[in-house]
Amino acid sequence: MLKVSLICVGKLKEKYLKDAVNEYSKRLRAFCKFEIIEVDEEKTTDSPNEAKINNILVCEGKRILSKLDNGTRVVSMCIEGKQKSSVKLAEYLSETAVSGVSSIAFVIGGSWGLSDEVKSRSDLKLSMSEMTFPHQLARVMLCEQIYRAFSINSGTKYHK
Repeated sequence: MLKVSLICVGKLKEKYLKDAVNEYSKRLRAFCKFEIIEVDEEKTTDSPNEAKINNILVCEGKRILSKLDNGTRVVSMCIEGKQKSSVKLAEYLSETAVSGVSSIAFVIGGSWGLSDEVKSRSDLKLSMSEMTFPHQLARVMLCEQIYRAFSINSGTKYHK
């Protein structure tokens, strides 16, 4: 069974977002070994300069990279990534599972994004949309899309 990890910078704060993620996590356990790994968000001032932002990215990036095992396929969620339809994401997960890869990790950065080191470790850079979403909401949306992809691959009626 494929191990799917969602590595996120920061914690969910709103109960309704936690409830949604918990629901999709529960549903996903029928299809894969699903886990959410939260790494600490780097503290900063309200208006950090470019050097501080780079330091934030490096620190958060090290925390993310420490959670990745060798052989794990990494999908970084970033604005410059490719957009995929739900069906194409399902195909990607299916291809990953049959290729002999036993684990895949989706990575959501903090409010400043992801470090270059994390992006260079990625096998795929994925973008949800050209629109901007709060990274806490992005977590819910990504959980739903991963669940939808597994539903597509298993032929359930969830995906219409």
